[in-house]
Amino acid sequence: MADTVLYEVSDGLATITLNRPEAMNALNIDTKVALRDAVHAAAEDPAVRAVLLTATGRAFCVGQDLKEHISLLADGSGATMSTVREHYNPIVRAITGMAKPVVAGVNGVAAGAGFGFALAADHRVVADTASFNTSFAGVALTADSGISWTLPRVVGPGRAADLLLFPRSITAQEAYELGIANRVVAAADVAAEAEKVARTLAAGPTVAYAALKESLAYGASHTLDEALEKEDELQTKAGASEDHTIAVQAFLAKEKPKYLGR
Repeated sequence: MADTVLYEVSDGLATITLNRPEAMNALNIDTKVALRDAVHAAAEDPAVRAVLLTATGRAFCVGQDLKEHISLLADGSGATMSTVREHYNPIVRAITGMAKPVVAGVNGVAAGAGFGFALAADHRVVADTASFNTSFAGVALTADSGISWTLPRVVGPGRAADLLLFPRSITAQEAYELGIANRVVAAADVAAEAEKVARTLAAGPTVAYAALKESLAYGASHTLDEALEKEDELQTKAGASEDHTIAVQAFLAKEKPKYLGR
């Protein structure tokens, strides 16, 4: 894995860190490949029960590396547009589809695909100095990195269209009011707070969390009757987990449950 993306697993938590601070964590090909590999590794590792996606430096991720992008446009190979299919789509599918919660620790600006990756996460801890920007229309491009699906579900279709048609910087406070940020903390505290949230989830009932992710995604595009059937299916699965038994026993004993993640 390239050193532009750091990967570490500790006590059930996989921490994935974008590490191109000199480029504000812009996504060149090496970084996109490494990030894709990292999120897939976390998704497939049974020892991982939660994931923290964060970054070094003053930015979370400013999206596509436009310096590399313009050189690829110039060579006429078409490689620059294939990045959506080869990199962005697999990254977003892995984040949204993995059977474990993903926390984004947004330490600074998240723009374009960086915004998309943050939205793909299940929970966003955001520095009070951070900002968000869709950016795509500003460089004559359309939405990618799943943002056409995630953004309307967070802020509503009308606001999503406005933010995509008229890209602008969204402050951390506005992001909180729109539902983009789940919690806003002082910039100096964002790393510690995001890790705290992620470690809490890593110690939680993993089967139940996976079922919650699946039910929310399913309910977004199905009828009420279909969603009720899915809830029945997933509740049966969660109810058969060891963690459910542990939780009920702990409740009756008035103790804090110690989940096993299965």
